[in-house]
Parts: sequence; C-alpha cells; structure tokens
Amino acid sequence: MSSPAEPVVVVLHNIDPSWPEADTVAVLDTVRRFVTALVAEGHKVCEVPITGNDLASALAPCSPADHIVFNWCEEFPGIPHSDVQVATHLEQLGYTYTGSPPEVLALTWNKGSVKAMLAAHEIPTPFGWVVETDTLENWHRFPAIVKPAFEHCSMGVDSNAVVLDKKALRDRVAYVRETFFQPSLVEDFIDGREFHVTLWGNNRIHMLPPAEMDFSAFADLRDRLCTFDSKFTPGSRHYEGIELRIPASLTDGELEALRRTSVEAYRRIGCRDYARIDLRLRDDSFYVLDVNPNPDFSPDTSLAFAAEAAGMTYGAFASLLVRLASARHTRKPAAGEIKS
Repeated sequence: MSSPAEPVVVVLHNIDPSWPEADTVAVLDTVRRFVTALVAEGHKVCEVPITGNDLASALAPCSPADHIVFNWCEEFPGIPHSDVQVATHLEQLGYTYTGSPPEVLALTWNKGSVKAMLAAHEIPTPFGWVVETDTLENWHRFPAIVKPAFEHCSMGVDSNAVVLDKKALRDRVAYVRETFFQPSLVEDFIDGREFHVTLWGNNRIHMLPPAEMDFSAFADLRDRLCTFDSKFTPGSRHYEGIELRIPASLTDGELEALRRTSVEAYRRIGCRDYARIDLRLRDDSFYVLDVNPNPDFSPDTSLAFAAEAAGMTYGAFASLLVRLASARHTRKPAAGEIKS
C-alpha cells in the first residue's frame, strides 16, 4: 500500500487524434481499467493523455519531485518509432519512469543489432541476417521468414512472410522494401513451439509463468506464426485460431532452460523493470525471436494473464513495477520546504 509520502503515479499514454472514434474509446476504457487497478492497490494516480509532442506542457502540473510516470506512451501521435523520444524527454524533464531507458528502446527497433548482440553472447537466435536484394543469392535455407528490419508488433508479418523458395524470398524482400522502405531480416523459420516470457526485475530477474502460442489449428506451416492480425484484428484467422496457453506445459528441465535463456537475453539487451522475450523451441534449444521492452500492459495480454497465473492481480503487477521505479526516485524538497 502507498503511504502519503509516496509519489503520485502519472499514467502517461498516447491518443492519436487521427484514430477512429471506436479505437480512441477502446484505449480510454483500457486506461481507466488500469488506473482503477492501481488505485485499488493504494496508489494516488492521475492520467495524462498525450495528443501531440509537447510532453513538457502535458506534464507541467505534475512535478517530477512528487510524481512517478508509468510510461505507457507508445509514441508521439503521428511520429513512428518515437517511444525513444518520449523516454528521452522524460529524462530531460527529470522524471522517474517505469520501463527501459531510451538506448534500449532504440536498440530493439533494430532487429539486426539485437540479433548480433545476442549472438555475441552466445544466446541462441535463428540463423539469419539483414539483407538487401543484391545479397539474396547467398541465402539457401528454407523455409525462411522475412520481416521488416526496423519494426515492432509483427508489422509486415503475415502468412506470406514465410517463404519456401528463392523466388518467394526475392518477392517478399521486394515487398518489404516497397511497403516499409527498409531492408529485411531474413531468418531460418523455426517451425516449433513458441513461447512469450514476461520477466520483471533489475538486479534479480523474475520470470512469470510462460505463455505458449498454440498453432495446432493450422496445418500449413506458413500459418504457424504470430502475425500482425493475430494481435490486432479480431475475427481474423490468426486472431481466432491461435490459442494462448498459460502456463505452458514444460518439463522442469525445459522450464529452467527457458528461464536461463530469457534472463540472459533480458540482461544483455539492457531491459529495465520488465520486458517480454519471444522464443521458439527446436532440438532442446530455445531460440530468441524478439526482445520487447515496455510490452503492452493491457489487461487482455499474455503479460496480464501470466501475472494472474503467478497469483498476482493486474493491479498488483502494475504496482510492483511502480515500486521498481520508485527505487530510482529521489524526492527533492519543494521551494520553501525545509529538509528534515
């Protein structure tokens, strides 16, 4: 429970004026559920929606001496990849905030750099590299998967992202270049079990019960992956067909291997407070597919369900992250206040 001396929690989130009304209503409802959950844990909470890029003005009523920011701002509206700028501005303004710092957020936008860092520390990751169209002749492993090299949230990932021959590979790399104006990350496609692992902590890292994405409804291997639709398009084949299983059924040995790999990836990338690591299992090895700092905190995500499976309510897990940030917060006396 919070004490009167504890800072107020600012729930910082983005609302894009260009969104359809239904999307805005859905986001505001989710935020209110989050705020209610934190209040139930004893926190004083205020909500600050961001509709532009003037963070200083939006946060002006909230002194950094007396407030901690729960950073749920995915971007400045209309500025893609600007979560890095949000965290940078929070630091410049003197706020303590939850989640990873700007350099980690920037790193994880670059799939090639993340892959290279994992490999340098001998953390298993699928064979692959960032390619341009003129380097495709060196690729000989199929099936392969083609992703935009600088995106999150499975942008550009659908069934056609899994390719079975050279022609399909060339076509998909060209599609990524023409659609997203960036190179592709091409990887060996691991047609195996997929796990999403939520970790939390800093010095000591804890793992919530792993979630498995069950693709057994799909016979075609090109459908056995988490697509953009599976996350954001209710009613789509992948949204409806992929089953979320928490906790995943794993032997004690598999669970320990999964924990070890996930924690090592979390540490090496530099994640702070919490993150989600996506992995696939093949031949007794867990391969890191992606590292997601500041993952979505909505109450219908694998993160929330994993916390529940660990015996924590949605609000209790959010409160835990606030306490992690609080450990970095040093309250400065207000003007005219006498230090005790």
